[in-house]
Amino acid sequence: MTGKGTDAYLKTQILTAPPEKLQLMLYNGAIRFATLARAKMAEQEYEDSYELLVRAQNIVLELVCGLRPEHNPSLCNKMAALYSFIYSRLVEANISHDTTAVDDAIEILTVQRDIWLELLERLALERGQADRVEAAVNAQA
Repeated sequence: MTGKGTDAYLKTQILTAPPEKLQLMLYNGAIRFATLARAKMAEQEYEDSYELLVRAQNIVLELVCGLRPEHNPSLCNKMAALYSFIYSRLVEANISHDTTAVDDAIEILTVQRDIWLELLERLALERGQADRVEAAVNAQA
């Protein structure tokens, strides 16, 4: 696919995705950009790592913006604190070129993503949509 074709495909994916899949896409994007940034940092390509970490940081900010405290204020407060910690580790990594800080952020994001996938699987089973979730999980792998 060309760059424009890929961009159009991604735009369509995002605009047509249900909220639960968007959440999964955000986790996957943050993990992907942070992982790429870590590799660039290890190669001492700090300008590239900076840009990738900023992208991961922006995704974490989107995760914060997606919280809906009107549904569960206590859970949202806890998630906001967790996202704040992830964000601060990504910023610290960017400032000090600290791969350990990136590793911390990636580890937490991966755990959150895995929990989200498990939740989606359980919801699908309750709704009788196991096939759809399995396809979504396989598409993310």
